Amino acid sequence: MANRANRPPATAGRSPLGRRSFLRISGSGLLAAGLTGSLTACGGGGGGSSSKNLVWWDYLVEDARQPGIKALIAAIEKNVPGLKITRRTFPYAELEPAIIKGAASGDLPDLAIIDNTSMNSLAPQGLLTDLTDRVKEWGQADAYYKGPWSSGVVDGKTYSVPNNANCLALYYNTELLESAGVKPPKTWDELSAAARKLTKGSTFGLAMSAVKTEEGVFQLLPFLWSAGADLDTFATGGATALSYLGELVKAGALSKQCVGWTQQDVNNQFTSGRAAMQINGPWQLPGLKQQSKVKWGVVPIPVDKEPASCLGGENWVILKTSGKADQAWRAIEYSQRKKPLAAYLGSVGLLPARSDMADSGDWATDPTLKVFVREFGNARPRSYGEHYPQMSKAMAEALQATLTGSSSPGAAAKKAADAMTPLLSK
Repeated sequence: MANRANRPPATAGRSPLGRRSFLRISGSGLLAAGLTGSLTACGGGGGGSSSKNLVWWDYLVEDARQPGIKALIAAIEKNVPGLKITRRTFPYAELEPAIIKGAASGDLPDLAIIDNTSMNSLAPQGLLTDLTDRVKEWGQADAYYKGPWSSGVVDGKTYSVPNNANCLALYYNTELLESAGVKPPKTWDELSAAARKLTKGSTFGLAMSAVKTEEGVFQLLPFLWSAGADLDTFATGGATALSYLGELVKAGALSKQCVGWTQQDVNNQFTSGRAAMQINGPWQLPGLKQQSKVKWGVVPIPVDKEPASCLGGENWVILKTSGKADQAWRAIEYSQRKKPLAAYLGSVGLLPARSDMADSGDWATDPTLKVFVREFGNARPRSYGEHYPQMSKAMAEALQATLTGSSSPGAAAKKAADAMTPLLSK
């Protein structure tokens, strides 16, 4: 985002978190052409009429991920007796609208992998199966990081199980920092000073996405939370976060062009040497490791009052209309066993939401991945209820207004707070 605003690692050159464009559920405009998606049959045909056939939807369409996903499906079919899976894929922005449309038409899957922000709308609309009793009997909830797990809990009931997780951190150009005598920053003050000192010629000290979508909000929220604030105190805490970022733009340390940058654009600035530091996620690692122009490192996002990062990733859900919830649950349960889960995550470039897997897989030996895994302890989900898309829009507008200079941080934060407060109480 992502959720996938925020996103999992993807093939180089692709913008996974661009898929976090927030979804408008009211109106038919989102239900655009192409909702049929592409159909990938894995051990089944195109429907769910057979008692052995389980229909699965997701938006994990990157070519590099397909062998890993097909291997997981094959493993589930082999180890869950009598089960066959039909998989259907959608572009990111079309999956949630397709589920909502399918609720009316009766065309819904048995299970799906969705952005964890979609829990804000799908669960309150009554589209998901309550998994609370199954999870209690399973006894594995405590094996997950708090943030990823809580993204699937709505009004005290569990409606999903994390498929994977990701978050944000600060990348830095090691050579530029060393030549400027700057250490990787740990606090807001240090980040501000470093960004100013590293700004030279055509190189900005810091790059981040402030685009007017959930992708930009995904990067704003860690600053809001680090200031000790939340959506219900956005008028004051939001003003603090917006003011901090606005001052970086005024100082020339953060490009004004960031209001149009996706997170992939930000990474392009970094790898081209036009940004000494960037805020981004682990999905950029494959591309960064393939290039040799920039030497880099990763540290947690610098802190104001408390450490914070924004949680992204996907969750498993079972649709309430499915007549095969037991079979779907067995598929999910198998996918979360450590051996098949480690194989799946490693093959598709994702990170585990299970804290008890921190010492296994690529993330146990890769020092960069370790930074992101450790940050899960500080990463928060965007679990604000079914009106979150409207609240995200208000925050995106406040960020844009501040960084373009069309409004003061205080006025922009107040306007956003006035729009969000009634929605938070619903």
